[in-house]
Amino acid sequence: MNRRSFLAVAAAAAQVPPEPRTTLGVSPDSFAVRRPARTALEFLQFAHTRGFGGVQAALPPDAGAGYLKAVRDYCERNGLYWELLAPLPEDDPGPFDQAVRQAKEAGALCIRSVCLAGRRYETFRSMDEWKEFVRRSHRRLALAVPVAEKHRLPLGIENHKDWTAAEMPEIFRKYSSEYLGACIDFGNNLALLDEPMELITALAPWVINTHVKDMGVEEYSDGFLLSEVPLGKGVVGLKAAIALLRARRPGVRFTMDTLVRDPLRIPCLTDLYWATFEQPDARRLARILRFVRANPPREPLPRVSGLSREQALALEDRILDECRRYAATELGLA
Repeated sequence: MNRRSFLAVAAAAAQVPPEPRTTLGVSPDSFAVRRPARTALEFLQFAHTRGFGGVQAALPPDAGAGYLKAVRDYCERNGLYWELLAPLPEDDPGPFDQAVRQAKEAGALCIRSVCLAGRRYETFRSMDEWKEFVRRSHRRLALAVPVAEKHRLPLGIENHKDWTAAEMPEIFRKYSSEYLGACIDFGNNLALLDEPMELITALAPWVINTHVKDMGVEEYSDGFLLSEVPLGKGVVGLKAAIALLRARRPGVRFTMDTLVRDPLRIPCLTDLYWATFEQPDARRLARILRFVRANPPREPLPRVSGLSREQALALEDRILDECRRYAATELGLA
């Protein structure tokens, strides 16, 4: 670990974390305005000063033995956890193998990765494009799973607005490995017309790690708007979800992933939205639109457009603190 990192750790240790603290961790993707370092030690110290119990984070490419020991020691000293963020390998599994080996040495509990960085209905314009993505995803998983098994570090694949609640379990059945499962994002699959508890229940048998969030929904002309909102103010049954996942995997950690940004447009009433499905599913569409209409937002959906950077940071900080307090006082994550 270099001098700059040591100084940052010392500065963080001098700060008094806010109360109440929570065992809920935080993902760096929760910060769309403020951009803290995504690397393990630096993000751990940031999260700790904000009152959170752990992180999902990457390792720097030049991480040496000293840095890895510092990560492990910082977690043990402060009662924190961390989970590795790492991309799936493309052709050469070597870099993934190295990251997983180092993460295990640094005390990581598991790995979180994705098959798609974007959104299915925006990324692919035809069924052929989608099928090629499916083939590529399986090639990458076939390289990654043996690495996770070798190092005995479970790999959670996030439902990242790509696979539906019906499609994703087939991936886990195909590989049938105790070291491959799901990073269950509580809200993403509303964008694919899966209600939150439908998705969480479908993936619960394979849960490895989580992205906890609450969601607000609101109709617009081509479908509905979807937005992360402070925990407890949206449509996700958070208490039921946490109880279900704890029953399935008692040691599972809960990591918040709440982005403060303008609402996403889910254009489910357009032809292009359905380009990667065999045919439009009228029943699912009708059901999700009823769900949206039955759950209008309790307060205006968060927006950052038109705000100054200072105003956007203040909004992000307020929502972060609301989520921390709610997790500690209402969700049993103290």
